[in-house]
Amino acid sequence: MFIQVQETPNPNSLKFVPGVQIMESGTVNFENAQSAVGSPLARQLFTIEGITGVMFGTDFITITKTNDDCVDWAPIKPNIFATVMDFFASNLPIFTDEQPRSDTEILEDDDETVAMIKELIDTRIRPTVQEDGGDIIFKGFENGVVKLKMQGACSTCPSSIFTLKNGIENMLQFYVPEVNSVEQVEDEVDEINKEEFKKFEDKLDGT
Repeated sequence: MFIQVQETPNPNSLKFVPGVQIMESGTVNFENAQSAVGSPLARQLFTIEGITGVMFGTDFITITKTNDDCVDWAPIKPNIFATVMDFFASNLPIFTDEQPRSDTEILEDDDETVAMIKELIDTRIRPTVQEDGGDIIFKGFENGVVKLKMQGACSTCPSSIFTLKNGIENMLQFYVPEVNSVEQVEDEVDEINKEEFKKFEDKLDGT
């Protein structure tokens, strides 16, 4: 696949033409990672550091980077090339019926800190965790503590606490100074499952 790059009137936006059809007609614009949940390709592009916008046309993808003189296109473009080529080689659909995640949907009453935490979970943390067969759910932010719930492969992984403390906690603290720590939480279903499993174990031990 040969991807052409064309400049646009906006120096922070470039047009990438991969030589294949993206859409049958029209355009679809994704202003952030939350709006890209229905497009695996757009989601992957948002994981690239510095990207703030993605738009699909019939035969092109327009990428917008952060409006920062310190963020140059040079290190971003190779990642875009690799992401687009890998995606089309995977034969995944460009659009799916997946709905926005309710746990990281930015609400009107969310303050700037909570909005930033949700954004980081969606764009940086969740894609990495999902690669390992798990997921992570935002459960709240109180008194400097981010509460998260591990799911899937990560929920029973012995290294999940290490991942929380050394990976997720460090990243959140780097970007959000208000974060003091990250804690794993369990809901009522988890507690019930643990109790039932312990009863089952006790019953086995008694036989």
